[in-house]
Amino acid sequence: MSKNWYPVIDYKKCVGCLACYKFCQNKVYIVKDGKPFVKNPLNCIESCRGCQKGACNNDAITYHGDKVGEKKK
Repeated sequence: MSKNWYPVIDYKKCVGCLACYKFCQNKVYIVKDGKPFVKNPLNCIESCRGCQKGACNNDAITYHGDKVGEKKK
């Protein structure tokens, strides 16, 4: 479990298919108003990316704490 890594949903891209909610076995998400909502970020497994790569087809999920793509100083 991680307190520095958790999903962030871009609701402009999210279509409410709930694939991330259905995919995640760690109960990170709940459904709120027909959309996934990150309720338990501490349950997320660091570097998992399962809900992003294995479930979301709309590129609506990024991660707080993600080092990928950061510019080097």
